[in-house]
Amino acid sequence: MSGTNEDDETFAEQALLEAIENQLEADDPSAVKATLNKLTLVGYSREESLQLMARVLADEIQQMMSLERPFDRTRYEALLRQLPTLPDDDEEAGSDAAGDQ
Repeated sequence: MSGTNEDDETFAEQALLEAIENQLEADDPSAVKATLNKLTLVGYSREESLQLMARVLADEIQQMMSLERPFDRTRYEALLRQLPTLPDDDEEAGSDAAGDQ
């Protein structure tokens, strides 16, 4: 059963990375390309940068599902701009990454 769970996680990770690549290709939102440039300038590899951005996208999708709300582009872009700080890091510090309630 754990193999199936790992397969699901691998599939989800690949789907998120593909979504980030599509956003980069479309330059929409432009914050994705800006974030990739920033992260590579401060020393992250392209692969590491994409993985960080995929974690932000995953966080926004999780919020959509748990709160039953539409995709919040403003929140997503704000979280991207805060990288390499991840949403989980902010929650542990007791702050709201996007300034939402």
